Amino acid sequence: MKKLFIGCITVITVLMGLAGCNSERTTYEGPNYLMFSDTLYRYAVQETGEVFNVPVSATVLADYDRTFAVEVVDSISDAVEGKHYRLLSNTVTIKAGECSANVQVQGVYDNIDIDDYLTVGLRLVIPKEEQWSLYGIDSKVILQKACPFDINSFTGYCKVTSTFFDDYMQNVTMRLIKTSVNPEKENSVILHDLYYNGHDIVLDFDRDNLLEPLVSMEEQVCGTTAEAFGTIYGDGNLLMYQPTMYTSYYSTCEKFVLQYVTLHVNGVGTVGTYVNILEWISDAEAEKLKEQGY
Repeated sequence: MKKLFIGCITVITVLMGLAGCNSERTTYEGPNYLMFSDTLYRYAVQETGEVFNVPVSATVLADYDRTFAVEVVDSISDAVEGKHYRLLSNTVTIKAGECSANVQVQGVYDNIDIDDYLTVGLRLVIPKEEQWSLYGIDSKVILQKACPFDINSFTGYCKVTSTFFDDYMQNVTMRLIKTSVNPEKENSVILHDLYYNGHDIVLDFDRDNLLEPLVSMEEQVCGTTAEAFGTIYGDGNLLMYQPTMYTSYYSTCEKFVLQYVTLHVNGVGTVGTYVNILEWISDAEAEKLKEQGY
């Protein structure tokens, strides 16, 4: 993506000196161009019906209102207008004395599936002389469903599968655990007996960005070296933390977490990095698994 303009454009270039790090700003005095402020946006479609604003910018202020059309470009769209989204107006107006306005798009929550990644292609219908060939007149909006978040959806019975089981718990293919709300922290749960009985893990849910639903955790004891390796190493504690080089995330729609974890022993070294998949299930599903020996 290319961030083009936020608000009015007053500076378009920086002239670097031949010696040192001095720079000089040049005020824009060129022709009037109209464009989308960016070429790509991601829109979290929620059941509450929030409207998504697609900003349009002008390079020059004017003392009159400027109204122009916006059209949907079928060749770069796979979202269906009227089904997956609504374009609230097919025109946009930059008012006198201003240099930006918004095209408004509203997603239709009920008609978007949880795994959809739908594109709306938009194009400004403006005179040729107001088109800046450097940036074009198109923008894309990606529609993604964002189900409501409720921390209680991540409590109760949970199926745990992990690549750690393959290496060190070879008779275990899956664990059935229970989880509860962490009373000491918002948007946090306690995973009871995640790997070994008697060792709980605290998991936090990040709510800052609906389109980046991440989980995190602090370093914690997840077991003992005796349980994992049959003998005592170091201080006897098997520690777990979440590595920053991998993305660990959750899904509110599907009620699961995919988490990368690194295990190590203080004073001894790293055991390895593994993937945990946590899937929350109903009490009825849990009872069936119990009947199967889990």
